[in-house]
Amino acid sequence: MSNEYRGHGHFRPKPVSEGNVYDLEITETSQRGDGIARVKGFVIFIAGAKQGEKYKIKITRVARNYAIGEIVPPEGQQEGQQEGESQE
Repeated sequence: MSNEYRGHGHFRPKPVSEGNVYDLEITETSQRGDGIARVKGFVIFIAGAKQGEKYKIKITRVARNYAIGEIVPPEGQQEGQQEGESQE
């Protein structure tokens, strides 16, 4: 049952998988300040994501009724580097 979640009274397959990358829009902000996106109603929490922005998100953990993701830096940009910063 590790690949199913309970939604609307039935078990359904989870719409995301650990390690996969998705193009998502952040639609809400959690109480902790994490961005929230949804795939077919399934909640994904993304640290550092801002509401209204679109990101490539890599799923790092899938739980029973939510997932955790991280922002994938744009190609050519190292993790932790802000846009416009040089790579020197």
